[in-house]
Amino acid sequence: MEYSIRQLSDLAGVSTRTLRYYDEIGLLAPVRTGETGCRYYGQEEVERLQQILFYRQRGMGLDKIRDILQEKDFDVLAALTEHLRELERQQEYISDLIQTVNLTISMMRGEIVMDDAKKFAAFKKRMVDDNEKQYGEEARELYGEDRVEESNAKMMNLSKEEYDRFEKLGKEILKGLQQAVSGHENPQGEMGRRLAEMHREWLEFTWQSYTTKTHAGLVEMYVADERFRKYYDSEVEGCAQFLRDAVKFWMK
Repeated sequence: MEYSIRQLSDLAGVSTRTLRYYDEIGLLAPVRTGETGCRYYGQEEVERLQQILFYRQRGMGLDKIRDILQEKDFDVLAALTEHLRELERQQEYISDLIQTVNLTISMMRGEIVMDDAKKFAAFKKRMVDDNEKQYGEEARELYGEDRVEESNAKMMNLSKEEYDRFEKLGKEILKGLQQAVSGHENPQGEMGRRLAEMHREWLEFTWQSYTTKTHAGLVEMYVADERFRKYYDSEVEGCAQFLRDAVKFWMK
């Protein structure tokens, strides 16, 4: 079955302008163009558009989506399975939030007593799940199954005060790195020492035991792994390297 651009627009809930733009950037080409210039799309294009919308819903940029879909070994079934797992993770997170909100409402009505740990359990679980999704496989290869599970458990058991400090410290480190790099600070200087020590404190919220060797290995990965580097360098390029250099110099 074929769809005109207007029919596909109505079917998928995207504008015809968007479909034309996808064609212009090589993301979704029509199967053919009629004599009047109208674009027509077949079943393969419909499935490709579905994949595009799945990835867009997950926050991916169009260039990244195009690269994924143009891979020679792109597997639609595997991609759908991945989408399903991501949706299930989101569903679980929303369910946890709903439970937390319901408990909070009951607490405010005086119906129950809710301890502080439960107020933040959903947020901590989401953080653990996100870390597992992005870095779980590599972390297990580097540190072993037991150590990763211990770290996840320690995160879930943080008190409200510890969790607040953990969150605040992470933001302060990122801001401090941006200021240090923008100000052309030396990683071996006072700013580098302070940030290295802050990073150690931040790690100790989730690490069962700290070693300088493990710390040095982790920040080395911050530079080598594009995902870590992208996080630290999102606003100011060079932050990941500054942290790596500061930790390796000061944490001995």
